[in-house]
Amino acid sequence: MARKAELSDSAFELVDTPGIRLQDDSQTTMAALNQLSESDTLILVVRATHAGRELPLLLESLALKNKNMLLVLTFADKVPSALQSQVDFLRKRLGISVIPVNSRHLNSRSRHLLLHAIPIAGPMTNHLLPDDIAELPMVEPGRTLFEYPVWGRLASLAALLLMFAAPVYIAYLFSGWVQPLVDRWLVDPLRISLISVPGMIRDAIVGDYGVASLGLYSFVWAFPVVLLVGLSVALTEESGLKDRITDALDGWMRTIGLNGRDLIPVLGGFGCNVVAVFQSRTCSSCTRKSCVSMIAFGSACSYQIGASLSIFSSGGHPWLFIPYLALLIFVGALHTRLWNRESVPSAVQVYANRTFLQKPSFKAVLWRVRAVTKQFLVQAMPIFIGICVAATLLRLTGILNALTGILAPLFSLFGLPAEAAGGVLFSVLRKDGLLVLNQNGGAFAASLNAGQLLIFVYLASTITACLVTLWTLRREMGTSFAAKLAGRQIVTSLASTLLISASVRLF
Repeated sequence: MARKAELSDSAFELVDTPGIRLQDDSQTTMAALNQLSESDTLILVVRATHAGRELPLLLESLALKNKNMLLVLTFADKVPSALQSQVDFLRKRLGISVIPVNSRHLNSRSRHLLLHAIPIAGPMTNHLLPDDIAELPMVEPGRTLFEYPVWGRLASLAALLLMFAAPVYIAYLFSGWVQPLVDRWLVDPLRISLISVPGMIRDAIVGDYGVASLGLYSFVWAFPVVLLVGLSVALTEESGLKDRITDALDGWMRTIGLNGRDLIPVLGGFGCNVVAVFQSRTCSSCTRKSCVSMIAFGSACSYQIGASLSIFSSGGHPWLFIPYLALLIFVGALHTRLWNRESVPSAVQVYANRTFLQKPSFKAVLWRVRAVTKQFLVQAMPIFIGICVAATLLRLTGILNALTGILAPLFSLFGLPAEAAGGVLFSVLRKDGLLVLNQNGGAFAASLNAGQLLIFVYLASTITACLVTLWTLRREMGTSFAAKLAGRQIVTSLASTLLISASVRLF
């Protein structure tokens, strides 16, 4: 999706289109190509290190006749000795402005040159010839362990696990330390101060599903995960490590109907499923359905991770998070493969684009983390507070007990008490809705054995994607697709939960 902005110190509206993946049919590439006809001036961006390969392919792919344009060469700092001769050659050959920049650290001079070049941009007066490519330098990024056939995949898998395991473990330790302090210094004094308040109001604030009592559970357990996972993802993206990992795991991804590039939105789903659905626009048209299927089932968002950690901790079995996450990924991969057999990722061959590894920019990392934090505080927390209010009203009106009674026979098949229905129902609204079973200081979670606790959290996590994700899928890919995806996920979730519960009882 293109991003637009009006610059305060100029009369231009800049439209930042998604990157064009050469020989690709993704939605983002189509959107970028469609934007060309609406623009007065085009700014082509290629890497100075690979201009001889990327520029000819880009010029061949775009309809640039009579279009005003200028060329920006990024990674200018990687080719210092050959940069000026490359710029002079391209200016003379194409007849347009060519501006080298280090886009990771854009200085005021480079910015001034860009803004000055836009209004005087004109169409190309000539085209690159095959012999011209020899005049342009090629600088390949250094090879790392990730590029080796066997060890590279294992190293990538280890880096991927560390990328999420480290922040989740740190968040768990922090939340476990903070939770008793919050109860002692905030929740308990608040309960005492509201003793004389009418019962319904008191329940809404500090009752079993209270905004203050249960709502703080969501903040204490979910926010550290959101923050630290967001920081980890930002560091790996800005360093270029994330792209190296996804390239190395391409072969394994194809066995489940995806390719390495599809792993990027799948990983993004561990931050937020909705954002990951938008990121799936970069997928090929033949693998996008498989990708969002994997996201909806197997990508545990930050809120889901925080909620599951809280439930496992309340039940006295925090170690269950490891088999729980393994089940999500393994069953999610099977689910994706079984329901999306029409995917043919091997048919899509795109231009290989190995990234440079670099030191992450503090400003860029801070921008990404700030966006994640804002989303949690402005969107996630208000929704969960609404869930707390809804749960209180459903309990006081007796509706929750009625729903629990209706679902009791189904839950008995999985060896779960009927009271678990509330957590599953609210998890359909939002994945951290299962935190409603932390009512009464986590007494319900503590009453379950390890097997029941694992089955409950798994079922609540996988029975369907949250409503916000399904709504996004409906807007992106149609009502029929969203309904079909939800139905298939329910089938897989119930079937796999039955198998897991049978295995738990057997052992």
